[in-house]
Amino acid sequence: MITSLAGGRVLAEKHGSTPPRVVALHGWGRDGTDFATILSGLDAVSIHLPGFGPAPAPETAWGTDDYAELVAEAIAPFAPVVVVGHSFGGRVAVRLAARHPELVAGLVLTGVPLVKLQAPAAPPLSYRLARWAHRRGLLSDARMDALRNQRGSADYRAAQGVLRSILVRVVNESYDDDLATLAAGTVPLRLVWGEHDTAAPTDAGRVAAERIGSPFRVVPGTAHLLEGDLELAVREELLGVVAAHGQEGPR
Repeated sequence: MITSLAGGRVLAEKHGSTPPRVVALHGWGRDGTDFATILSGLDAVSIHLPGFGPAPAPETAWGTDDYAELVAEAIAPFAPVVVVGHSFGGRVAVRLAARHPELVAGLVLTGVPLVKLQAPAAPPLSYRLARWAHRRGLLSDARMDALRNQRGSADYRAAQGVLRSILVRVVNESYDDDLATLAAGTVPLRLVWGEHDTAAPTDAGRVAAERIGSPFRVVPGTAHLLEGDLELAVREELLGVVAAHGQEGPR
């Protein structure tokens, strides 16, 4: 069942009764339906972040701070809530918790790219020359787009219009200050990761957990998507946070 928040500016899947006590934020290229199993029996909403599912894309290239401010507006009437974030949604959740800790009773993260263990490799000389030529009008937009697609990730190739610009902005963001803020704050966190996650490598997740001072759980045999044993582990960690902070458990 879809409900609206923030005066109709935010769409979300509704679970249980109102007011919601848990808010879920999905990954890139996914939508709010990803959390049906995880939120079963809870009073919760799973937000369709703008640009995904039925939610229209922003008109400009948002960063996760823009998404976090919209989520803050949406949840303010019934906060504080426990927030569970996967991948891109976890990036938004970290921004939200660092900037608006009064709205977040607890935080569960899974598969969230928060730490870069090594600097990205410089593009090859041929690509840098192509960019130089494109800036000077010597290489067509179509040819430059084709070269970008060859180098880009599957998410980059699939993204269209403003979503491609949003993706480029988001993957180049740093969360070092947010992690430091969370480490110094009082928002309880739990991190749970797939053993074979390559989109958000497990080693990087472990480093993020150490910086925050959070428990870090690895689920054997799982990867990045919310399915199978990882999905069940995220639910288990979420229920633990809900119980620890006096939120209502499953019906």
